[in-house]
Amino acid sequence: MLVLITYDVSTSSSGGQKRLRKVSKACQNYGQRVQNSVFECIIDTSQYTTLKFELEKLIDPTKDSLRFYKLGNNYKTKVEHIGVKEALDLEELLLF
Repeated sequence: MLVLITYDVSTSSSGGQKRLRKVSKACQNYGQRVQNSVFECIIDTSQYTTLKFELEKLIDPTKDSLRFYKLGNNYKTKVEHIGVKEALDLEELLLF
């Protein structure tokens, strides 16, 4: 399923900057950044549960926020892109 993850981490302190880097790195392990603080992740239910738990541990819920949008398996008809930085097809074969 496609899950869109957005986050807002307060960076007014050095602890906030550290949390922001950790949240970003955790999201990069599961998907691709499509905008600042926005990730698209194609994951299964187990991975979603793990990622959500991991992110909840990283943030300070009194200062930061997370949003999860579960777009499901038929997401290709639900996502429209206009402008630069066309996103990669996460299900397509990548050759290095």
